[in-house]
Amino acid sequence: MEKVKVTGDKTLGSAALSKNEVGTNSQAAPGKMAESVAKEVIPAKETVFISKDDQYYFGHGVHYEIYRKLGAHPSTENGQDGFFFAVWAPNARYVSVVGEFNEWDKDRNPMKKTGEIGFWELFIPNVVSGQLYKFYIVKSDGNIVYKADPFASFCELRPGNASRTFDGRYFVWKDEDWMQSRQKKDMHKEPLAIYEVHLGSWMRHPNRPDEGFYNYREFADRLVDYLKNMKFNFVELMGIAEHPFDGSWGYQVTGYYAPTSRYGNPDDFRYLVDLLHRNKIGVILDWVPAHFPRDEHGLAMFDGTPLYEYADPRKGEHPDWGTKIFDYGKSEVKNFLIGNAIYWMQEFHVDGLRVDAVASMLYLDYGKQNGQWVPNKYGGNKNLEAIEFFKHLNSVVLGRFHGAMMIAEESTAWPMVTGDVEDDGLGFSFKWNMGWMHDFCDYMKLDPYFRKDNHYKMTFAMSYNSSEKYILVLSHDEVVHLKCSMLNKMPGSIEQKYANLRAGYAFMFFHSGKKLLFMGQEFAQEREWSEERELDWFLLSDSGHRQMATYFGTLLDIYNEYSALWECDSEDKGFKWINADDTNKSLYSFIRRNSDGKDSIAIVVNFTPVQHDDYRMGVPKAGNYTLVLNSDETRYGGTGCEVPEIVKAKKGEWDNMPYSIGFTLPPFGAVAYKFDEDTLPDSLDSKLKKDL
Repeated sequence: MEKVKVTGDKTLGSAALSKNEVGTNSQAAPGKMAESVAKEVIPAKETVFISKDDQYYFGHGVHYEIYRKLGAHPSTENGQDGFFFAVWAPNARYVSVVGEFNEWDKDRNPMKKTGEIGFWELFIPNVVSGQLYKFYIVKSDGNIVYKADPFASFCELRPGNASRTFDGRYFVWKDEDWMQSRQKKDMHKEPLAIYEVHLGSWMRHPNRPDEGFYNYREFADRLVDYLKNMKFNFVELMGIAEHPFDGSWGYQVTGYYAPTSRYGNPDDFRYLVDLLHRNKIGVILDWVPAHFPRDEHGLAMFDGTPLYEYADPRKGEHPDWGTKIFDYGKSEVKNFLIGNAIYWMQEFHVDGLRVDAVASMLYLDYGKQNGQWVPNKYGGNKNLEAIEFFKHLNSVVLGRFHGAMMIAEESTAWPMVTGDVEDDGLGFSFKWNMGWMHDFCDYMKLDPYFRKDNHYKMTFAMSYNSSEKYILVLSHDEVVHLKCSMLNKMPGSIEQKYANLRAGYAFMFFHSGKKLLFMGQEFAQEREWSEERELDWFLLSDSGHRQMATYFGTLLDIYNEYSALWECDSEDKGFKWINADDTNKSLYSFIRRNSDGKDSIAIVVNFTPVQHDDYRMGVPKAGNYTLVLNSDETRYGGTGCEVPEIVKAKKGEWDNMPYSIGFTLPPFGAVAYKFDEDTLPDSLDSKLKKDL
């Protein structure tokens, strides 16, 4: 996440739906059932209330479905339909609900304080789905503030910032097959090719007076077709939780329980997830428990006191980001966050959360100078409360949702991020490999002449690969703020840029670790990404970009087909260098292998413009080797260098292997061969078996 300082709009919020919300951007009116939803479904009448158990468990941080009580929920009391409102504001003098239904009158609907925990509650009859509201709070010092609902399931379209009632009981899920199959999966042994998407800038309606945003349902139809065609099997969505400022990309959250209204209502978002699942595509959301903005309508100083944030500004504020830090030592705050993670998985069927800025939570001195932070009780810089929070979070979420994932964006050498909680690990499913990303990008930007002096950058990641369960990432952060697009990071002429990028992508996809690529880089977007415009889809009218898209689709086909490329990602047996030391030629060759050794793949990548007409690569076995990839084919935009479809291994030691194969290695080329199963002898040397 890039660090963006934000000051949000502080208006109370309009009292009526704007044109942008109900028509011109194709958003369904709040509470309106879509055509695909079974209209005959009538939710059972129910009365929502706060019990003593609710208060007790929330106070101890273990009321994991507190979102069913706090917030605004359709309810029935004494035969009248309406909405039940509840909020946690223990230090407020007075709280009332104001909204469209009472002309924003602070005196008409005062709330009742319930119990010692500090809940305020009220049932208001005749409130219907889709109406705007806020909490009017008299703080302990007598000053007043209008706050959006921390547990709201729907919000007003920005620049307004009110909450909106929503009845989400009507949606009918149709993704049973996906949800059942997910429970049986161990994603560490499955292919994981993630397409990172910012919905607001992936594709837009042209020539519209507003931003031209697609509705979630429109995204669903288009995104599913695109991902199926490209063969990505997961999508990671940026900026889904409500946020006031487009330029924060969704990392400055004010509505943790609300899918952003930019693209429709919560049921529209459910439709998007449901359709992706029905097409065998998983959904990961970016999730931001590290900090929240200071916007007056949000969580900051919610009841006049530092309720959600640490009271001491040395612990409770990020000086560089201008944001507040959650108080991970407070049971109710931990409950708010853990309940939120569960909410997205339970209510929206998401398959994973990518947890943003984990390092900023783990280190008390992250981004701070001397005097700006407070050591822990042992005098160190580790946030012991955040450590306990992560263990609690991951244990509960992954224990409840088998087959789901918790993914850490953690940029330091913190040990055992993906280690078991029982062994004092943090319990994440995967960790973004930020070290690999930095080394890869630094190397690929170099003129080929200087790559020999930086050879280690492309080999170093395998020295620590087994320490965590990694995802290799080329995310949005790598193509913004003058960092250039992936294509324009590459050196040389335009033809060489394409060839370099093809070689780099091959290295990434055959290397150990799951994969993530940010949208647009699969067809070699030329401009840096901006949230203010859609991707440059017009580039696909150019042959070079079409060929890159074809090539990337081929890589995804190969990746999904061969279990050697993903089954043993974090195990030593899954990867073996053939030659990691061909420094002067800038060549890298290695073997990928699955658990039973079948369909192993040997690959060599050439990061110079030199063609090697009689290149020999050491291989472990006799027999025939079948071509899987030649990145220099003309259909990918290459020179058409001929590489044989089948080569036979020649006996004789080469690269410390007992056999070798020979072929032409193209300039800036990647060539991969599959071991032909039919010709592999069973009497493979036992030492070699062990090495592999």
